[in-house]
Amino acid sequence: MDFAPSASTQALLARVRAFVREHVMPLEAGLPRGFWALSPELDHVRARVREAGMWLPQVPREHGGMGLSLLDHGLLSEELGRTPLGHYAFGCQAPDAGNLELLQEFGTPEQQASFLRPLLDGKIRSAFAMTEPEHAGSNPVWMSTRAVLDGDAWVIDGHKWFTTAVDGAAFAIVMAITDPDAAAHERASMILVPTDTPGFEHVRNIPIMGEAGEGWMSHGEVRFHGCRVPAGNLLGARGRGFALAQARLGPGRIHHCMRWLGICERSFDAMCQRAITRELAPGKFLGEQQTVQEWIAESRAEIDAARLLVLRTAWEIDRNGAKAARDLIASIKFHTAGVMLRVVDRALQVHGAAGMTDDVVISHFYRHERGARIYDGPDEVHKSALAKRILAGYGASRS
Repeated sequence: MDFAPSASTQALLARVRAFVREHVMPLEAGLPRGFWALSPELDHVRARVREAGMWLPQVPREHGGMGLSLLDHGLLSEELGRTPLGHYAFGCQAPDAGNLELLQEFGTPEQQASFLRPLLDGKIRSAFAMTEPEHAGSNPVWMSTRAVLDGDAWVIDGHKWFTTAVDGAAFAIVMAITDPDAAAHERASMILVPTDTPGFEHVRNIPIMGEAGEGWMSHGEVRFHGCRVPAGNLLGARGRGFALAQARLGPGRIHHCMRWLGICERSFDAMCQRAITRELAPGKFLGEQQTVQEWIAESRAEIDAARLLVLRTAWEIDRNGAKAARDLIASIKFHTAGVMLRVVDRALQVHGAAGMTDDVVISHFYRHERGARIYDGPDEVHKSALAKRILAGYGASRS
């Protein structure tokens, strides 16, 4: 089990690191202005990424990407995660990255021409609509949004929220109940819904700790009022919505976790720089305080341990598939999220009052990444499911 990057991967990572530092991080100063104000500058940077041959690192070459393995893309994702704008700049941002995977694997030729191709080209954005405010997200088979087949069209009625990036998106992949009498995991399907369809209502961008955001950097509330789309917009087989979601899950978790590790490294660097430069009194520096030294040591050990666990998981998925790596996938979700939030919190504390301001990127991480322990299933659910599988190996009955 060797996680050492190849010479070519090391060279790529060095190129990406330099590009991010030179071209992407300087745009962070514009984050308070909002996504739309930043878009022209981001578009310019994205064009430079394409010119440099680094666009769509996770996408197969036949679709115009770099064709990186999951492990190599994980390493690259860590570099991009050092800035909130990194993944968007390289065309591998959520939720588009997962939607690309679904359309590549399950989309019909017509769907790929209409939805996948412009998404790959960066001409449009997409959204993924699954979570509902009326039902606990920890129970993903419980939802009320319905899609009824009426002749040659699906008619959708329902209510979704935390539909990431729906503001300005061209289409959403919507999870809806199509077969209410089927088994629990065979009741829902995925349907492609253009956002300009009559009956598609973008209600609002949901404020996250006081910041509603806009464009790609937002989470929307959506309602469907008799929203009618062609029957051919069904993505994959009818009743296979949850199976498709699971296919999206394993690689997506690696992307998230390595991005979180990038956040860890950026926050760790900021914490250490602050520790050696901030004076508490003339000639007496913050880094001389034992508590700060403990935070630095604990953070370094926790980040390195989390990285090894995530890389091992990516290695397992690459070789044996997501099903074989199920326990590891559950482990990295709650473990890496916890490490990230502890490191970000320590970095903010070391910065004192400055850490609460938008003068440093740590406040952005603190606001927008607390949800890591909630989205994609709360940590408590992952821990419980993992523990039950472990105990079953010791002969315990599962319930």
